[in-house]
Amino acid sequence: MKNILTKIFSSKNELSSKEISFLEITKTTKVSQLFNVIFNHNDSSEIRYVGGCVRKILNNEKIDDIDLATNLKPEEVKECLKNNNIDFFETGIKHGTITARIEEKNFEVTSLRKDVSTDGRHAVVEFTNEWTDDALRRDFTINSIYADKEGNLFDPNDGVKDLENGKIKFIGDPEKRIKEDYLRILRYVRFFLNYSKQEHEPNVKKIIKQNISGAVKLSKERLIDELKKLVTSNGFINIDNDEFCKELLLLIFPQMKNIDIFKKFKKNYKNEILKKDFIFLLSLLIIDETDNSEFFLYKYNMSNEAKTRINFLKEIYEKSNDKNTFSKNNLQKIFYFQGKSYLLDAIDFQLFKSNKKNNKLIEFKKHFEKLEKPKFPIKAKNIMEKYNLKEGKELGQKLKYLENLWVENSFNISEKEVENTFLS
Repeated sequence: MKNILTKIFSSKNELSSKEISFLEITKTTKVSQLFNVIFNHNDSSEIRYVGGCVRKILNNEKIDDIDLATNLKPEEVKECLKNNNIDFFETGIKHGTITARIEEKNFEVTSLRKDVSTDGRHAVVEFTNEWTDDALRRDFTINSIYADKEGNLFDPNDGVKDLENGKIKFIGDPEKRIKEDYLRILRYVRFFLNYSKQEHEPNVKKIIKQNISGAVKLSKERLIDELKKLVTSNGFINIDNDEFCKELLLLIFPQMKNIDIFKKFKKNYKNEILKKDFIFLLSLLIIDETDNSEFFLYKYNMSNEAKTRINFLKEIYEKSNDKNTFSKNNLQKIFYFQGKSYLLDAIDFQLFKSNKKNNKLIEFKKHFEKLEKPKFPIKAKNIMEKYNLKEGKELGQKLKYLENLWVENSFNISEKEVENTFLS
């Protein structure tokens, strides 16, 4: 029966733009391998796209992650992958999620499920063969749209209609959905900013505010993971146009004191801000004259990489009124000693914070974007041979002095300067 349906769907002469988009995923990734191995497992096995990737295709957005749902149990999925030499790891096996990895690309495959019990943070699930059961346990209608390999939709909650009308609608009772997982409050903010064409429903606003304390108590990891998705979404730049969403964010993340920063952004800066990553955007939101950013980094136990980067921008912010901070000489030092990415961070941070078209800084940015980090031309071995010197602290100090001099001179140094250093 499955093979007959496949032939029927594949025999159509004209494809819609939606179907073309689904076929494009098949062409540009190895997801077809997963469809094939699960589809052929037995006569009743099925697999479909679900959630974000379907929503984004229907909304003509760029697709990043590909999530899949199947009516096979997790152990059966693992068996399929093993038998076909597809690498995988158990990212959320208790909740039915296995991540398959094909040619450096991850695909999350989740078994159909329904909730047995929830406490607002964790859920106990039971696996099912029914696609409608799985759809009814999801949070929003626009997240409960499924599609097969050819783009044929299964939409039991009318999510397509809500997506077209820009309606962010909980599936079933909003309060029940929220109390099942308080993270849905943040997800509501993300979807509302990105897809809504309607006003907030008064009853939904009331329910969310009554349950906001539940979101604050969620694990730091889950909160930051969802915040990252929100802040890097295209709709976040419109946060200032929605007082309710802004209020919710500040109740959950009171350290985001600069949330109004996007309010008066120049048009060209709005285009540029969409290209920035989460840590940079977070820096704009939390860095001020106080220890606000340090407290945020401590509270959410951010990675060492994030701490180093944000603390660097905090230092830049504190020195932003010093004309030497953005002199070519100082920027060259940042470029050489801390790297191009830190240098570009510093320039962009100043441009966005000031919201002024600083032509000098913009030219510096263009200049450094084209450069590769130069190599210090003076080698300790050559110096030791030429001046008959021994390795030691004094040699190291003089080489460091010359390296700084070389950087300050736009990566140039003369033989005379070298000679004066080692013969003095």
